[in-house]
Amino acid sequence: MPHIRPVSDLRNNFADISRTVHETAEPVFLTKNGYGDMVVMSIEAYERKLFESEIYFKLKEAELEAKSTDVRYTHEEVFSDLRKNLADKVGKDNA
Repeated sequence: MPHIRPVSDLRNNFADISRTVHETAEPVFLTKNGYGDMVVMSIEAYERKLFESEIYFKLKEAELEAKSTDVRYTHEEVFSDLRKNLADKVGKDNA
């Protein structure tokens, strides 16, 4: 169930809101005059949302790429290429 509070609670009950967002790892929705105004969340929750968004974006990008071409790679081809790229990067970093 979402946590919904009036925006005035941000000033009057900041410690309680802070405790809520950290203990539940869920955002608190703040209202102004009965309408949604802003969302407060912990840095950890925010970073997790950013990470999830990036993953979903990359998966969507891969899905669109798969629809636009018939080229497919085996597991071995993908990991071989990754290992080669990593080895090349490590070699450049050590040079």
